[in-house]
Amino acid sequence: MPTHNSQLKKLAKLIRYYILTSTTAAGSGHPSSSLSAVELTAALMFGGFFCFDADNPDYPNNDRLIFSKGHAAPLFYGLWAAAGKISEEELMTLRQFNSRLEGHPTLKFPYSEAATGSLGQGLSIGAGMALNGKLDKLPYRTYVLLGDSEMAEGSNWEAMQLASFYHLDNLIGIIDVNRLGQRGETMLGHKIKEFQKRVSAFGWEVFLIDDGHNLSKIIKVYQKALANKNKPVMIIAKTIKGKAVKFMENQDDWHGKALNQEQLSEALKEMGEVDKEARGKFKEPISNIKYQISNQCQMSNIKSVEYVKGQLVATRKAYGNALVRIFPKYPNIVVLDAEVGNSTFAEVFKKHYPDRFIECFIAEQNMVGMAQGLSKRGKIPFVSSFAAFLTRAFDQIRMSQYSCGNIKFVGSHCGVSIGADGASQMGLEDIAMFRTILNGAVLYPSDAVSCEKLVQEAAKYQGIVYIRTTRAETPVFYSQKDNFKIGGSCVIKSSQNDIATIVAAGITLHEALSAYEELSKENIFVRIIDCYSIKPIDQEVLKQAAGETKAIITVEDHFAEGGLGEAVMSTLSDNQIPVHIMAVREMPKSGQPQELLDYEGISKDAIIKKVKSILS
Repeated sequence: MPTHNSQLKKLAKLIRYYILTSTTAAGSGHPSSSLSAVELTAALMFGGFFCFDADNPDYPNNDRLIFSKGHAAPLFYGLWAAAGKISEEELMTLRQFNSRLEGHPTLKFPYSEAATGSLGQGLSIGAGMALNGKLDKLPYRTYVLLGDSEMAEGSNWEAMQLASFYHLDNLIGIIDVNRLGQRGETMLGHKIKEFQKRVSAFGWEVFLIDDGHNLSKIIKVYQKALANKNKPVMIIAKTIKGKAVKFMENQDDWHGKALNQEQLSEALKEMGEVDKEARGKFKEPISNIKYQISNQCQMSNIKSVEYVKGQLVATRKAYGNALVRIFPKYPNIVVLDAEVGNSTFAEVFKKHYPDRFIECFIAEQNMVGMAQGLSKRGKIPFVSSFAAFLTRAFDQIRMSQYSCGNIKFVGSHCGVSIGADGASQMGLEDIAMFRTILNGAVLYPSDAVSCEKLVQEAAKYQGIVYIRTTRAETPVFYSQKDNFKIGGSCVIKSSQNDIATIVAAGITLHEALSAYEELSKENIFVRIIDCYSIKPIDQEVLKQAAGETKAIITVEDHFAEGGLGEAVMSTLSDNQIPVHIMAVREMPKSGQPQELLDYEGISKDAIIKKVKSILS
């Protein structure tokens, strides 16, 4: 052990050297937060615990390490430099424009498991990765380094509840309790026993380290952690922020500050000689377990959609049916739901494939974080809840774009058309929210046929997709021969005499069709476009309509800001044609669905009135 510890001490000193020199070269960063966790992470990675093939970072049996405290990126990069995977020269590019080594870890650096930095998300991602290991019966463990400040985030406790519920004994969290946050002492300071009480209450096995810089103590705890069964493990270590730089140690007002050249010289002199040739080695991962590449689609035929025109079917039900139908072709699908599966109809999938259904209970932030972890291990997560409740997980959703997440979100019970449940249940901001996701898709099917086919398109799409489903049963009007694609639309009604174009999707498309029937009786003709793909939007069809009719009317069961209307208006910004946006503008309240559509001015009657006002 002394020889072993001697090598780890050399590596720890080298890593500290890397942390200090790289952040000084950058002129910014978080050296103090990085210095506190050096021994904890060096012992993990190079002490014979972390199993990893560094030449093959995607190897399925590799252990995973997530820096939830992403601001400790200089430590993360320093560890990989000590492993020989980053040169000292590259370390000096930290935070530069074209560098792989960004201020917080991103996937530009191949050893990053996920983009982190928005605190409180790493444990959920780790839980998703650990659950993937259970699903695929793989031997890897997932480690998550957490900061003590971020333990105030509720998403961590959501993750702890679910990890305990699913007995994720392949998940090991490490809390770096260095006492100081950004502006002073954290909520619990150095009271590691208080952390222990709280984490233990959530069903985790907890090990304390009273000196998080003592390698012998750290190694003994890792040995115990790896012997644990049936429970997730949390290691809680008391550390010193700024460790090994005397003027920085345990001092406030050093968070996020790099040393200047004079301070760096003083710190390095104090540190003493550094062995720059020292290199850490990983334990080899288990390789005798056969792993099937499950992301290869099975070539079984998908049954045709079995809906009849005029049949009343809610698109949310078609969503559940579609998952069951396409799963044989996309066996990497997993379905996560927030205890509303009987409303989102995710339970249809659960009945057929219970082992691929994950009940996340009412904890949407953790649900999205877990989906991100599952996505990074090759799964295709479909995440469902009421559209309104996905908004509380927007931070996790937006962060998933930076991790190249391949996640499909499904929001049901959208808009005022849900009726008597009232405003708290009405998703009226969801389109705007998901439209902001870079390279994401926003789909809003209007009947069961289009919904089923768009669910399949979402499964094929590499990236983030949002599908908006309707609570009410609506009539099927498409046939099984109709095709749907991301970025497409359908012109349902069209003639040479159209005076205006109505663009709608979901429930308001049915209102628009009813308005069309009434108007046509008076020889007033309008074009009806089903804009089922709100992002990307069908520019060609919209521009053609703008050139052939006198006005565009958009109708949506969503707030005007950021919704369908603004998507259409931005597409037609170069055209002179007026765009009239009919959307939810009054404070919603309980009532019958038709009452609310009338009240908000997005019903059949409101559409007829708007068309006639344009005609006059």
